[in-house]
Amino acid sequence: MRLLHIADLHIGKRVCEFSMLDDQRHVLTQVLDLLRGGTVDALLVAGDLYDKPSPSSEAVSMVDWFFDEVAQSGVPAVVVPGNHDSAERVGYAAASLARRGVYVSPVFNGSIDPVELEDEWGPVRIWPIPFLRPATVRHYFPDATVENYTDAMRVVVEACDLGRIEGTAAARNVAVAHQFVTAGAFTPERCDSEVSVGGLDNVDAGVFESFDYVALGHIHGPQRVGSERVRYSGSILKYSLSEADGQKSAVLVELGAAGDSPAIELVPLRPLHDLRRIRGPLDRLVSPEVVGAADSHDYLHVLLTDENPAIDAMARLRDVYPNVMSVAYDNARTRAEGLATHDAPATDEASPLELFNEFYERQNGAPLSDGQLAVVTEELERIKVM
Repeated sequence: MRLLHIADLHIGKRVCEFSMLDDQRHVLTQVLDLLRGGTVDALLVAGDLYDKPSPSSEAVSMVDWFFDEVAQSGVPAVVVPGNHDSAERVGYAAASLARRGVYVSPVFNGSIDPVELEDEWGPVRIWPIPFLRPATVRHYFPDATVENYTDAMRVVVEACDLGRIEGTAAARNVAVAHQFVTAGAFTPERCDSEVSVGGLDNVDAGVFESFDYVALGHIHGPQRVGSERVRYSGSILKYSLSEADGQKSAVLVELGAAGDSPAIELVPLRPLHDLRRIRGPLDRLVSPEVVGAADSHDYLHVLLTDENPAIDAMARLRDVYPNVMSVAYDNARTRAEGLATHDAPATDEASPLELFNEFYERQNGAPLSDGQLAVVTEELERIKVM
């Protein structure tokens, strides 16, 4: 059975105030082409369909279009909500969608019902596990010990019937989940477009040991976690400068017989406009030879090396690069003053609040207001006691 694994669509997202809707439709069309090509038996969408719990009407329309096209392709799909989604909104019309072969995880009610598929090797059970917090799991399992995210996921997985199906070959089990999964000392590489709460939200990969494949969402860079069986597909587009050097892809997973290791292929997803950085003096960057060297409509983060900043730098850049997202300087003055450039990494010693504030400022060009800071601080304190 061939499974196509994607995640972190973030439909409706704006990056530096640029709408990504056209870019998202462009990539989703590539996903649909793969489904129509006859090489995929099921689609797995591992959370964060939307960028926020209350998406715009344009974002909802795009997800509706995508699900409708998936249904028309005849390829069954299994979809779970992520931490950016409202599970209630994502699960709306789930019964109707299921009749068309698009299975959307309902709001968690204490149990997970698998989607049953079959191939020449026998049954395949796909378990849609929505984004879960310990407090949610404790509500349905009051007698279980749930002190952290790993405990919560372990309790939920142990409640799933992953054994044999009576009278059939051994079932293969696939999980679709949206969590921050780590494996021992290994921690997945994270991007600036993700929000962390200082490692408090991690789930140990060992809780998924009984699954033949685990399709993860939440981390925006494609990577495995401990083994090829546990993978993040990554986001469908580059949503931050820290992703500029990467390549986005979908994961094509081929399951063999029970007990066999899955075969993994990364299928490239080509953006409508790439997101990249350019560096140099202003006059050179706007010269015809540099402008013509790549797509001038790409999303650009520009690092100028001029010693004397130009007042009209942004205007001159956007005359030839209409999608410039940010401009910063790297020169003797900025180095002497210790000013951070836009690709300076955060330090490991930063607190969760400092990391969030830095992420917010990078995305919005201004720090959190006093009111926003109070709300974030309260939420981080609430998470600590969960």
